Amino acid sequence: MSDIDPLTGLPKDLGTIENISKEKQSIRIRVDRRRFGKAMTVIEGFDSSVDVKALAKDLKSRLATGGTLKGRSIELQGDQRERAKATLIKMGYPEEGIDIR
Repeated sequence: MSDIDPLTGLPKDLGTIENISKEKQSIRIRVDRRRFGKAMTVIEGFDSSVDVKALAKDLKSRLATGGTLKGRSIELQGDQRERAKATLIKMGYPEEGIDIR
């Protein structure tokens, strides 16, 4: 029999709340054209349970690119759609929940 997590009341085999909330996300990745034709990758659709500031910092570090946080969306310099999707999948977000446009 599995142990019960005192915080969530769920079996510990299921994982943490963080993992469960990642599976319910519907993330959209798109590219905007900014001034002078520069590309900007915008990642949006995160729930309030996600620390978007820490996620943006981690994505910028892993992708070796600049970027910023605007509200609940992450903006990365350049066309980083495929690389951002692959990185999010490695971080535990399900591939079905990530939509590239």
